[in-house]
Amino acid sequence: MDKPSPWELWTLNFEFSMAVMAEVEPEVRALGLEMKEFFLLGKLDDHPYPAELARALLTPKPSITFMVKRMEAAGFVQRETEAGDLRRFRLTLTRSGRKAMEAARAILDDAFGRRLARISAGERAELARLLTRLMGERARPR
Repeated sequence: MDKPSPWELWTLNFEFSMAVMAEVEPEVRALGLEMKEFFLLGKLDDHPYPAELARALLTPKPSITFMVKRMEAAGFVQRETEAGDLRRFRLTLTRSGRKAMEAARAILDDAFGRRLARISAGERAELARLLTRLMGERARPR
């Protein structure tokens, strides 16, 4: 690829992400989580309301409702009504939900880490710099 087009770069990035997720999916499922549910749990601290989760995950609200109900039944998420508005509720991770999410994150870290090991520490730093730059205002400091 001499000068890859934006589409080619986007496709490579997408396929790379999908390959890593496909690799870890069986282990994440063994924790009682589907991949989308793992990402839901990972966003819950920053987006504790279902509508916020739907926007953050680019997922339809009915799908979020379904996943939240499943996560509640599994004991990973707790629903609490909002004090000033009984129609609105806040979602929080339970201790077991946080444990499952962190275990899934470790599985993903290992798989992604094995791929990152194929490039040098300098290339990793450059990748982080470029991704942060591409994210622009949406980049979150770590």
